[in-house]
Amino acid sequence: MESLEIAVFRDALEYRRFCNYELLIHDYELLFMEYIALGKTNLLVSRTAFGAESLDCREIEAFGDEADEKACAIVHQAYSAGINFFDTAHSRPSCEKRLGTALHGIRQNVILATKTNAQTVRELRSDFQQSSDALESDYIDLYQLENPLIIPQKDGPDGLYNELVSMKKHGLIRHFGISTDDYDIAREGILSGLYEVVQFPFNLISPVEIQELVKLCEQNEIGCIAMQPLNGGVVSNIPLAFGFLYQFENVVPVWGTHTQEELHQIIYLNNNPPVIDEKFRKEVEREKQFFN
Repeated sequence: MESLEIAVFRDALEYRRFCNYELLIHDYELLFMEYIALGKTNLLVSRTAFGAESLDCREIEAFGDEADEKACAIVHQAYSAGINFFDTAHSRPSCEKRLGTALHGIRQNVILATKTNAQTVRELRSDFQQSSDALESDYIDLYQLENPLIIPQKDGPDGLYNELVSMKKHGLIRHFGISTDDYDIAREGILSGLYEVVQFPFNLISPVEIQELVKLCEQNEIGCIAMQPLNGGVVSNIPLAFGFLYQFENVVPVWGTHTQEELHQIIYLNNNPPVIDEKFRKEVEREKQFFN
């Protein structure tokens, strides 16, 4: 498999030219999208990622028979803004299905990530096949073990790690990692040197020790994905949340927006990041103190 040259594109338009997209007039309205290497992988991802596990949210389901169409519209809105990194999970089959449908015809231009909570090799193979079918893709760019109770080891008794290596060797997956909300599991996954990417909750009201995980990822060249950038909806100040995470250049937040209006706000903030000054830092500290 050829390695992808690491680069930072000036804007979404330049990225589309790189991917040989058909350019439309509205592309010129796009201002800025930054793409970074995800750890040591050769995946060049947008720093603003799309959380597709929200594609079955209440707001979308409220459209009834048109829910699938609405989900597709949100995905296309993200794609048109230059977002090329989409994250979902096997535990949300309807979300995988909707994402796969929305990306039909443009799959080759995006980075697709999903997760499995398989405990055995048999379950892992089954989950992969089901996800592959739902996503309409014969390979997954990033395959993540979701909330494992322990970190699967090389030649371990469960066989999971060796199976992931085999799947990568045969081109079924390009890279693999860990997705967890457990601090100790995330830390062990980073320090093990076995996994290329680790995803864990990180936002402006996260405990200080979570920032230590971010630093560990950077030091060990591990891809760092931030789930729950709004702490599951607890944080309502989106500009503040966005600006806080934007300070960490190796962090890729996954934004699970529920409406096109919410996504529009995230895209606007991506194009116009908040100024990180003393006033901003005081607001962050005030928010932390409120929730603590």
